Amino acid sequence: MGLQASGKSTFAHGRLADHVYVSKDAMRNVKNKARRQEAMIRQAFEQGQSVVVDNTNPAAADRAALIALAREFGTQVIGYYFAAEIEACLERNRQRKDTARVPDVALYTTWRKLELPTLAEGFDQLYSVELDVERRDFIISEWPQQQDADQCA
Repeated sequence: MGLQASGKSTFAHGRLADHVYVSKDAMRNVKNKARRQEAMIRQAFEQGQSVVVDNTNPAAADRAALIALAREFGTQVIGYYFAAEIEACLERNRQRKDTARVPDVALYTTWRKLELPTLAEGFDQLYSVELDVERRDFIISEWPQQQDADQCA
C-alpha cells in the first residue's frame, strides 16, 4: 500500500521474489483488471502459492476484497505500508522511463485517498516500509500498535 514511486514494486521483486507477483500495472490490455487480479490470486492460492499484490490500495475499501479473498483460502494476510512523502515520489516518478511514469495527477489522486491501514481491517501482520535512499535499501518496522489504537478511537 502506498503512493506510486514509493518503492512497492522494487520491494516486491526483491524481498518477495518467491511469491506469485500480481499487479494491475502489469495488465496492459486487460479490460477488467479487478476480475483478472482476483483470478490470478485464486489460481495461486489454489496451487498453494504465496502471493504479493503490488498496487497502491490507498483506502481500506480497496484492500477489503483482497483481505476477504485471502481469508476465503485461510491465508495469512501481511500488509506493507510504504511511508513516503509525495514530493519524493513525484521526483522518483519523473525519473521513470516511458510507460512506467504516471501523470503527476495520479499521485495526487492516490495521496488524497490514502488511509493508513489498521490491523482491524483483517491483517495478521502489518509493517511500515521506508526507502533508505542513501543505502538504496528498505527500512521495515512493525506497525505501531498505538497508531492502530488511535485510529480506532
